[in-house]
Amino acid sequence: MRRAMVCFILLSSAALSGQGRGRGAQPGLEPRILTFEVKPTTVKAGQPVVLVWHTENPSGVAIEPGIGPVTPRGSRQVTPTATTTYTLTIKGGPTRSVTVTVEGTASKPAVSAGTGTRSGGIPRVADGKPDLSGVYGNAGLPQGTTPPPLKPGAEKFRIVRGPNDVRGRTTLTTGNDCKPLGIPQTYITPYPFQIVQTPTFMVIVYEYPMAVRFVPLDGRAQAVDPDPSWMGTSVGRWDGDTLVIDAIGFNDKTEVHGFMHTEALHVVERFTKLENGNLQYGVTVDDPNVWETPWVIPARTFALRPELEFVSEFVCESTVDYQRLFKR
Repeated sequence: MRRAMVCFILLSSAALSGQGRGRGAQPGLEPRILTFEVKPTTVKAGQPVVLVWHTENPSGVAIEPGIGPVTPRGSRQVTPTATTTYTLTIKGGPTRSVTVTVEGTASKPAVSAGTGTRSGGIPRVADGKPDLSGVYGNAGLPQGTTPPPLKPGAEKFRIVRGPNDVRGRTTLTTGNDCKPLGIPQTYITPYPFQIVQTPTFMVIVYEYPMAVRFVPLDGRAQAVDPDPSWMGTSVGRWDGDTLVIDAIGFNDKTEVHGFMHTEALHVVERFTKLENGNLQYGVTVDDPNVWETPWVIPARTFALRPELEFVSEFVCESTVDYQRLFKR
């Protein structure tokens, strides 16, 4: 018997609108550096310091040498090997520098923001496979994405946008109700996602709505008749330097780019790390109850977000009283 699982997620309107992340300039406002400091300003060799900064209305922020793009507001621990001047630069805006003195060493020349280069080659984990770990931005739905023909009688799965978007027993997840969007629909949101990889498993965290996938990489077979879930059941394998994730076990409450689907949905994703740090993504979706053939969606590229160490917490606000579920 399949188990029913219920998850209650609370979400704030500020998070839903993407506020608080400082991800872009506000029209008509000048970029400013409110603070940029180093604590402490003098250390001995081998001791760390903390850079702290706060900017307003930036279109891009970087700190050099050796750090690169950063969030508009944050802190970073560094351990300079010599007396070093760090410079914070806002794209198209002001710059500010701070110097940390490392006792007993010579000064290290400052490097202008944007001159740092990524080391050559693709990073790899202990088993030699490409390391896909990192935070990546969204890429939207590629142009030229054309669905295959619907099966006879499957027109009911086509979504016609309306005030309720109800299809039979299934209520459409529109993307603003805090419910997971499923795969591959989740990749068209304007929110980033993060991959954490080890040789034996991978965790993928999607900022909206804090949905999580666990992907074994140990060569196991796909589960047999898994319980339906929002994000499905996934297993991964390597095809050369490309990670292939096979996912089944989805519920029927999510959308696939303009169509509802059944629990027979099967998704195959291909992730390839590029030398510039970005992630190429290709996906094929198949539901024998909906489309005549598998739907091969054109590849897209997710940009690495080096200024983001982690995705942000996403909280969904709800007025539903769940206490009645726990009353005896």
